[in-house]
Amino acid sequence: MIRRFLGLAAAALLLSGCGPAPAETTPPSPLLYEIASADGQVDGWLLGTIHALPDGTEWRTPAIGRAIDEADVLVVEVADLDDRAAASALFQARAANPGGTDIAARVPVADRAALLALAEDGKVNLADLRATDTWAAALLLAAGVRHGDSDNGVDKAVLARFTDRPVIELEGVARQLDLFDALPEREQRDLLVATVRDHQRRGDEPGHLTRAWLAGDIDRVIDPAQSALLADPELREMLLDARNRAWVERLAPLLQEAPQVLIAVGAGHVPGPQGLAALLEARGYTLRPVR
Repeated sequence: MIRRFLGLAAAALLLSGCGPAPAETTPPSPLLYEIASADGQVDGWLLGTIHALPDGTEWRTPAIGRAIDEADVLVVEVADLDDRAAASALFQARAANPGGTDIAARVPVADRAALLALAEDGKVNLADLRATDTWAAALLLAAGVRHGDSDNGVDKAVLARFTDRPVIELEGVARQLDLFDALPEREQRDLLVATVRDHQRRGDEPGHLTRAWLAGDIDRVIDPAQSALLADPELREMLLDARNRAWVERLAPLLQEAPQVLIAVGAGHVPGPQGLAALLEARGYTLRPVR
């Protein structure tokens, strides 16, 4: 199960493909931004990705294809998505908690029935998670009910097209796992509860975020009404907003220095007042949606 979420980090909880491939009633239209400097020169593109998709999901558009073909440099969260043995070792080293308590005891009594339902749906034995940190238990439980496959993820597909062009990594698996491992236990339990409540609320509507992403409805992706995790100010700050601010410190000068850059990161990082699009605009760039 561990291999199903490694390299996804927060996006495993914020945006994951669930259920069978969505019925294609309209052409896919994931949101892509063209990034232009003050003089109007196009310096690159910003693509909000989804890290796991069901088999058969078609997401490529002509605009995305052109950005992939024309970019000189690719920027991603994690550059090596294939070394799963190394990623698994990193996870195990951080997740181990020999003195851990029962997972059910780490959520409020009112959420325990929903926790058991989540574990049952994901075929996860809660007893196996006793010696696991709470953040890791939350990720494993989320992975258990995510039917999308990371082999179909947009990041992996884009990386496959850049084998002969430079790729810049913003974080890497170790850094992403460290973000979770550094959460105070209180916030780790909030993360677990958010995972339980989101499944309880949306478990009967598989693929709702995948459909929103495919339609380019990117605001829905970060709507707190759609996610208990996003509705938690501390978790949102630690797992989303603070990372965006750190990333833009690297992205802004890179857009000035490199020829043309394709930034392909989880879609949850793109919209909103603390999203990468707004942060880049605050640095003087103009972002234009390209369909």
